[in-house]
Amino acid sequence: MAESASRLISRVDNGVTIVQFTDAKVIDQRNINQIGAELTEMVEEGGALKVLINMTNVRYLSSAVLGKLISLHKALTARKGVMKLCNIAPPIYEVFEITRLTKVFSIYKTEEEALSAFRLKS
Repeated sequence: MAESASRLISRVDNGVTIVQFTDAKVIDQRNINQIGAELTEMVEEGGALKVLINMTNVRYLSSAVLGKLISLHKALTARKGVMKLCNIAPPIYEVFEITRLTKVFSIYKTEEEALSAFRLKS
């Protein structure tokens, strides 16, 4: 099946799974469903409990992605895990503010700030 190319890049740094999107525009429903499945798999099968979503590459995203992030946040919280976001472009951050997701998610300007916050909690 040709659709097996991952929509995410991930690596682990001191127990934190750092995830980046491979696409600058995350708007195609098939890709969004794949992203949701990959994120869920990281937590449910991969056992990731500390997840940092680095949105460096993302310039546009569908509101459906917000739903996937909320689902991931709930799945992690249920497992006593933590999720943080970083490097969100200003226009996208504005969407997080409008939807009040800035109150749901811990959002940091840089990956280093977010990683430091994980270390402080550990």
